[in-house]
Amino acid sequence: MIYFFEDYAVDQDRRECRRGREFVPIEPQVFDILLHLIRNRHRVVSNDELIEAVWDGRIVAESTLSSRISVMRQVLGDSGESQRLVRTIPRKGYRFIAEIQEAGTRPNLEIGGTKSIQRGNAAPAKQTMTFCRTSDGINLAVASVGEGPVVVRAAHWATSIEYDWQLPMTGPLLQRLTANFRVVRYDGRGIGLSDRTVSALSFQTMLDDLEATVDSLGLKRFALLGISGGAATSIAYAVRHPERVSKLVLYGSYPLGRNKRGSPQQIDEAKAFVTMVQSGWGSETSAFIRSFFSFWLPTASPEQLQSFIKTQCASHSGDIAVKLRAALDDIDIADLLARVRVPTLVFHCIRDALVPFDQGRRVAASIPDARFVALDSDNHALLPEEAAWAIFADQTEDFFLEA
Repeated sequence: MIYFFEDYAVDQDRRECRRGREFVPIEPQVFDILLHLIRNRHRVVSNDELIEAVWDGRIVAESTLSSRISVMRQVLGDSGESQRLVRTIPRKGYRFIAEIQEAGTRPNLEIGGTKSIQRGNAAPAKQTMTFCRTSDGINLAVASVGEGPVVVRAAHWATSIEYDWQLPMTGPLLQRLTANFRVVRYDGRGIGLSDRTVSALSFQTMLDDLEATVDSLGLKRFALLGISGGAATSIAYAVRHPERVSKLVLYGSYPLGRNKRGSPQQIDEAKAFVTMVQSGWGSETSAFIRSFFSFWLPTASPEQLQSFIKTQCASHSGDIAVKLRAALDDIDIADLLARVRVPTLVFHCIRDALVPFDQGRRVAASIPDARFVALDSDNHALLPEEAAWAIFADQTEDFFLEA
């Protein structure tokens, strides 16, 4: 079902919102609120009902709901003053008041005079989870969702197959890709649903986890999505198995970890990060841990940052976080870049507070014929409401779909 109002189209199955010819980035929870209000537009929807519908009955402050309503209004060009689309009923709740038309099929939209990408089959409501075993006996949790050509997202710091489908920083891109692709993800050792007790973590074990995952699924050829620390793993795999990798998309990548950049300041930063993790892990209110994760999301709202911290602390322990930081800071794949022989697209945010822009530029400059896209953002983990997110999502999807 697609709901049309003014020049917007909300597709409930593909979980997309468009304004005319443009895709409108929207957080998963905000989309759920919008969809619930549209479906129940004939009546006033109470705060309690929205919280029950969107947060599954979890205890959520009404201020959190109000902030999501504000974001929804902003996304739709509405406001609390004008209330053109969503009306606030004091002490009662909210009602969607715009005139709605419904349709069971998508109109043939065009962008720039050419037909837009049709988004394939609707993404399944639930992902399939399985387990595989690495060569050294570690059990890894693997998730697969969608149909079509395979895209494998390499594990990185912020991944958790249990949480990242709903997380505002990761969910929208995953949900969008599943309309055209079969998206495969996995939890690296020590993280999420994979074995939590591990003796060591290193760049080699990260590469071993990626190899074990794709081999267990019998994948012969697939595209790789490497984000942050997962970019180095993806590059190494593409060099080792060029015949199996069809495309390579890298975001927030770096050839050298902090300890390998020849800078005393970078080495000091690596030590400071470890100290912050050791001092604050597991406490959502810790000044240390909030400072640590602010490098990922310097422009995030307090609610967005808290959501990110909560899922991180739930997906792995402080001990694993320290081991991961050490492994990432010791990465050195500079010599591999010139050996990449698959089509590659590299993204990097211009003011990335976690990974310097020059690191991403160096990756793109060193991989033969790689395309490079500079994104106008301060964040390392892009937020769906940023214009940079839409550029990243659009160009990633287009690149994977190219013949």
